[in-house]
Amino acid sequence: MYDLVIRSARVLTGAGFEPAAVAIADGVIRAIAPADAPLEARRDVTLPADQVLQPGIVDTHVHVNEPGRTDWEGFSSATLAAAAGGVTTIIDMPLNSIPPTTTVPALEQKRAAAAPQATVNVGFWGGAIPDNLGSLEPLHDAGVFGFKAFLSPSGVDEFPHLSPAELEAAATEIAGFGGLLVVHAEDPAVLDRNENAGGTAYSDFVASRPDAAEDAAIARVIDVVRRTGVRAHILHLSSALVIPRLAAARAEGLPITVETCPHYLSFAAERIADGATAFKCCPPIRSESNRDLLWQGLENGVIDLIASDHSPATRELKLGHGGDFGLAWGGISGLQLSLPAVWTAARARGLPLDRVLGWMATATARFAGLDSGAISVGAAADLVAFAPDETFTVSVDALRHKNRVSAFDGATLFGRVHTTWLAGNVIYAADDDASARQPAGRLLSAG
Repeated sequence: MYDLVIRSARVLTGAGFEPAAVAIADGVIRAIAPADAPLEARRDVTLPADQVLQPGIVDTHVHVNEPGRTDWEGFSSATLAAAAGGVTTIIDMPLNSIPPTTTVPALEQKRAAAAPQATVNVGFWGGAIPDNLGSLEPLHDAGVFGFKAFLSPSGVDEFPHLSPAELEAAATEIAGFGGLLVVHAEDPAVLDRNENAGGTAYSDFVASRPDAAEDAAIARVIDVVRRTGVRAHILHLSSALVIPRLAAARAEGLPITVETCPHYLSFAAERIADGATAFKCCPPIRSESNRDLLWQGLENGVIDLIASDHSPATRELKLGHGGDFGLAWGGISGLQLSLPAVWTAARARGLPLDRVLGWMATATARFAGLDSGAISVGAAADLVAFAPDETFTVSVDALRHKNRVSAFDGATLFGRVHTTWLAGNVIYAADDDASARQPAGRLLSAG
């Protein structure tokens, strides 16, 4: 007797999409059988013909901002948005919460805040800042998934960036206990040389954070990896200029992985209006030709995965400066929309859904060392019923994150999430009110 059987004409298994029945007990996939197999279960669900059964998205780059800045976001609103977007696991960044996750007590504060509110599974990144170098291993032992460092100012005073010498020290320390370094890679000297007065022109904002800032910073990370052997991950790659450098580092055998984000794959600088600060993020959204090359980097395997970099703020911080890109908060709120946004852009390029899920579920789960991200026997029953050909128009009023601001507002996207299961239990249904459900997410630790 299984707890649940889900049947669909299109289930994403290791063989691709095929008719199957997925049998679940105790939160784990126990069997995958032909779609009409006589499996006995307490609940037996057959998906409509227009819905596929796919693994839940694992989003390894989310800023929840609780505690300390819960007017920006929080674990309740963020994880409800995640569930509505087919995301079953998030890993929370160490900033912009107060305190940042740079000590074990701060990690415990995060866990205490998340535990009673999380609708999806939640893990945590630690932070590497100048003040905690030399004492990172206790955070590693406490279960953080790795350590985020900025090479340029982060935008918040409580999370300062690392100098080149401090980056080397952090990498040496993290390599010593087998940890992972994840890096916001923009070079501060390049940013200083290109600083301008801000204003409403999007082209001026892009000019203030040129490709050269990412190129110089990533070159420094590669050198540090070569010297120390640390495992490193480049966050939110925006500049395709750096792809050949990364490809060469990978060919050399250096342990470097790379991510990009839905907004870099969906938007182009030429189509962003002056004053449209909803599109501000750092590093910035670049040209259409750059976007094409990022897609090539994914297809060629130089870019490993896609994560949202959900970085919300209050409406006033994001939109309340008269369209001045120099003053607006930099960050895109994309957690709930990341799957349909990437699928829409991929579909237009003739890429199949299983490739998208490879980058957003399988690769991200593997990167984090989790037993999810695929529909296979023994995997967590974190699943999504998704209608890939259904369209909808984004309205910020329908989004579940706390501040209803989105660069995707008004966009028509393909792919609608109808049901999200976590460990075999429904945590979101499109025809129901997910906010009324009891939080069911687990707190995750690395290792």
